[in-house]
Amino acid sequence: MLVVEAALKSGSLITARFAAAQGREVMAVPGSPLDPRCNGSNDLIRQGAALVERLDDVLDVIRPLLQTEFHAPAPPSAFGGSMAMPDDAAMAQAHQRIDELLSPSPVDIDELIRLTGYAPAIVQMVLLERELAGRLQRHRGNKVSLI
Repeated sequence: MLVVEAALKSGSLITARFAAAQGREVMAVPGSPLDPRCNGSNDLIRQGAALVERLDDVLDVIRPLLQTEFHAPAPPSAFGGSMAMPDDAAMAQAHQRIDELLSPSPVDIDELIRLTGYAPAIVQMVLLERELAGRLQRHRGNKVSLI
């Protein structure tokens, strides 16, 4: 866990304490001692959290956990690999399947993803197209319905 800025009585410190109690690595970015928003993160460093000033500091902490050397992933090609854009026929099929599951009653987007088996990005793309066309309404709790 990495704490960037935390006051002495912040939720971040509560989470950091739980993380430490579970044997997780706790890291903190130091801040100005004059800034009360940094007193908590500075205190974490005094209590033994790893001091982080740059990316290499984070990598030094997590590298032993990975048991392998960290290499930045190669950027995906525009249309190749797992980032390939579905063709028109596949998108038409996705539109049809999602339309079958939509109704005037709100349905959870995660449920649409589970029921269709489509990647979340595909479901979100179909929903956005429906919304832009004025046929979809978004509700609280990550739910959508037909208008």
